[in-house]
Amino acid sequence: MKRFLLAACFALLPALSLADTIVVTLEKDNALAIVDGDTLTLAKTVKIGRRPRDIHFSPDFKQIYVAVSDDDTIQVLDGGTYKVVGTLPSGEDPETFAIDPEGRRMYVSNEDDNQVTVIDLQTGKVVKAIPVGVEPEGIATSPDGKWVISTSETTNMAHWIDTRTLEIAHNTLVDPRPRAAAFTPDSQQLWVTSEIGSTLTIIDTGSKEIVKKIHFQIPGVTQALVQPVGVIIDSRRRYGYVALGPANRVAVIDAQKLEVVDYLLTGKRVWHLAFSTDGKRLYTTNGASHDVTVIDTEALKPVKSVPVGHYPWGVAVRP
Repeated sequence: MKRFLLAACFALLPALSLADTIVVTLEKDNALAIVDGDTLTLAKTVKIGRRPRDIHFSPDFKQIYVAVSDDDTIQVLDGGTYKVVGTLPSGEDPETFAIDPEGRRMYVSNEDDNQVTVIDLQTGKVVKAIPVGVEPEGIATSPDGKWVISTSETTNMAHWIDTRTLEIAHNTLVDPRPRAAAFTPDSQQLWVTSEIGSTLTIIDTGSKEIVKKIHFQIPGVTQALVQPVGVIIDSRRRYGYVALGPANRVAVIDAQKLEVVDYLLTGKRVWHLAFSTDGKRLYTTNGASHDVTVIDTEALKPVKSVPVGHYPWGVAVRP
């Protein structure tokens, strides 16, 4: 009787539905993998340009932007049909890019040219090419719209670009080979990962001074394999997450205490990260195991691995 009543109660609950669509770039397949957020299975694969890497939706989710590095362009896709509807002049070998909060401008890292290309998304034209350090890689825009950050892998700096002047206003020296950058949701801090340094540098946005460096060390994992790459911070500034590359782990950071609280096992060579639209899941791209790990952000546990195709690199999510 108790079992029957329990089943009846669950039947009355509303069905849990995550209608998100997860879109993943497949670097070796020259394609996008489309993953259904309800079933967490691969829905389809869509062919696009050569060597797709970074990917972002427009703020209204009507368009998808993909850096197709070997075609030296940013492809623009329809957000519903995934058909290519245009291209943007990104400069040579675009790898990573960021869009400002209002969706007006795109900032593209041009690693071979040591510059950041600024694109007006209304006109589709280049506004300016900004010289930065050697081998620019990571790029981020602050939520308040004041700053663009470019990290240069060889110069080992985070370059602070003022969005009003499109000039470098400050440089912060970080540990070797900075790969990615992210602002906290309140724009008060900048987090920068350093692949060779095995560290996360946390910088105060106002003073541009380093607040703390977090060193990653995983018991049983060779230190040379601990290579921080992607970084993301939740909307409540409760936790930040850092992809640790061939260590096959994501570090969970208490975003208030600025301390590591856990290391979560993922697929092989975890690279980049994206939240579900409700923030209850974190999706990671795992290049060497060709899958996406799904992490429950409430329980802080990986819950599923989704095969997607060869060498997943970037990931973006839409409702």
